[in-house]
Amino acid sequence: MIIWFDYRKLPLEEKIDLLYTQGTFVMSIRYYGYKVNLYLFENYYVEVFIKHKHSSIEKISALGVHSKRMQFYSDQIRLPCDLL
Repeated sequence: MIIWFDYRKLPLEEKIDLLYTQGTFVMSIRYYGYKVNLYLFENYYVEVFIKHKHSSIEKISALGVHSKRMQFYSDQIRLPCDLL
């Protein structure tokens, strides 16, 4: 298990490799010219900021559960209790 403190120090290529092989894709959103993919990795959420025009990953960052961007994701997720 790798904690965020250690993960964030890795080179971008290693972050991508670990995330794509060991993370779980949750969903994606559009955010100010980026396609942002949300992953669950270990026990935290990670956002991958992709510059859609260039098809390049510009940033990978942790998403705190109290982040304002969390609202963009939670608005699109339907839990089983929401379907009743």
